[in-house]
Amino acid sequence: MGNAPSITVRAADDRDAPGIADVHVQAWREAYAHLLPAAFLASLDPVARTSRWRRIIADPAITVLVAEHDGRIVGWATAGPGRDVPPVRDRELEGIYVLATMHGTGAGQALLDQAIGDRPAFLWVADDNPRAEAFYRRNGFRRDGTTKTERLGDVDLVATRMVR
Repeated sequence: MGNAPSITVRAADDRDAPGIADVHVQAWREAYAHLLPAAFLASLDPVARTSRWRRIIADPAITVLVAEHDGRIVGWATAGPGRDVPPVRDRELEGIYVLATMHGTGAGQALLDQAIGDRPAFLWVADDNPRAEAFYRRNGFRRDGTTKTERLGDVDLVATRMVR
């Protein structure tokens, strides 16, 4: 592992919003190319997402973390109080994404460890996302049988809840 890149995870601040938005868009394009139309993924705009990220970072109830490599944001995670009503756990891993070039470096694990640690939590994962589901299973999450459908552009995407 002597060649493994050095990853730093820290709390995000307002200046990170553009970098998080860039990773958000790129990671979606990489992770969901088999699930969402190419035109929809091409239409995702990091500039438009930047203001949304500023609001999320400013929310004191939400933990926003970034993973950096060589001073560049390569991943992010958010966690907060459960949004499901009623929440199945008190803590929800709301999102975690790492650029494909950084898969296998420990960036995702470091983000998850700092966002929720080993506490009971839940998350939603795209139903046909085997890489993500395997990562969550390694961290003790299991499907609980609950699904929901999210409308993304003109496509319905099924998400599955995982709980530990």
